[in-house]
Amino acid sequence: MPSASWGGNLQSGERLRPVDLARGHGLSTQAVRNYEEAGILPAADRTPHGYRTYTPLHARALRTFLALVPGHGHRTATAIMRAVNEGAREEAFRLVDESHARLLEDRKTLRAVESALRGLESGAAPGPGSVSGAGSESESGGMFIGPLAGKLGVRPATLRKWERAGLVRPHRDPRTGYRVYGEADVRDARLVRRLRRGGCPLEQIAPLTDRVRTAGGLEPLKAALHDWHGRLSARGRAMLAGAAELEAYLRERG
Repeated sequence: MPSASWGGNLQSGERLRPVDLARGHGLSTQAVRNYEEAGILPAADRTPHGYRTYTPLHARALRTFLALVPGHGHRTATAIMRAVNEGAREEAFRLVDESHARLLEDRKTLRAVESALRGLESGAAPGPGSVSGAGSESESGGMFIGPLAGKLGVRPATLRKWERAGLVRPHRDPRTGYRVYGEADVRDARLVRRLRRGGCPLEQIAPLTDRVRTAGGLEPLKAALHDWHGRLSARGRAMLAGAAELEAYLRERG
């Protein structure tokens, strides 16, 4: 029985059953067959009776795929392995590059969020300054859309777009029907403005504003950002581990 670690104990001509591969990685034999059908493993040879037989190259392929998944995700790892097994190495490298680019964008987004929070906590306005004066506030004390847009340095149409995306939720003045932005709405609008200036797309901003709105403030985001840092670091290290296994697999394939 082959070693469960597959750590260099297999000989190049050795034949393995599906159960041998499965046990070595805590998988079911059906999972091994599924991986072969998905192109993650090279096609297996068959015995005269039709049973699959695998080699140490298949064991290396499986080990490589499982190392790629934590950093790149199941779908991208599958596409990388399929490209390698089909001889399309440049496509595999492109997929790896795209995955690294996504990680870089996620890091940029995180930095933009942190910058936005620092700006909000310092009380600095992101736009050209506050607009005040007659007609800038409703009778209830909230701000109308025009003055708030001026304060943020955006157009009123931009605030309406953010509202449609669920990023800000002003109420309507009962007398005039105009949009009125209360203190929490102004806070949300300032956060969105800073995140947009940092390059964050609207779909990434929505969960953050929801979290701030639900918690009633910015403080809970700090723990979330700490966790976010940890996840990105773990993903980066997983990509390094996956790259080492992929390089070994490419060398073995020749």
